[in-house]
Amino acid sequence: MSDLLELFGREFPIWHMVVRGTVVYWFLLLVFRFVLRRDVGSLGVADLLFVVLVADAASNAMQGEYKSIGDGLVLVGTLVVWNFGLDWLSYRYEPVARFLEPLPEVLVRHGRINRKALKREMITVEELEGKLREAGVEALEEVRIARMEQDGQLSVFRRDERPARRVDDASSFK
Repeated sequence: MSDLLELFGREFPIWHMVVRGTVVYWFLLLVFRFVLRRDVGSLGVADLLFVVLVADAASNAMQGEYKSIGDGLVLVGTLVVWNFGLDWLSYRYEPVARFLEPLPEVLVRHGRINRKALKREMITVEELEGKLREAGVEALEEVRIARMEQDGQLSVFRRDERPARRVDDASSFK
């Protein structure tokens, strides 16, 4: 019976695990948001971060690195609260959403390449032209607007007003 209590007990105080989870969550969220490129696919950055951290926290709890399941559950619970809280705040408050997810970036407007945007996104002209060809665009002059969306996908609209197909995997820019 004492083995069972030890298994589900806690080695660290709850506040200790909450602070650890909070600090790591916010550090990685800021790194993912401001340092990494937008090539994560259709998952939002906060969602990807959540999946990675929960997997690690759950793994530690399951493998015994915390020495108790209780510590792992507290850490996973902390991550769940932060992820849900940020999703809720993003839904309710536009400034929070803008902070957590980048705005769409215009890469081409009226057939002219926005070189500053390409530089910010670290995309070469050749990579952009390749993605435009995938969207069925043969020449830049055909493009009314092409923008990288928040999820890293490229949306292309032609001058003739009919939208070209959306390129679903802009993560292959690199």
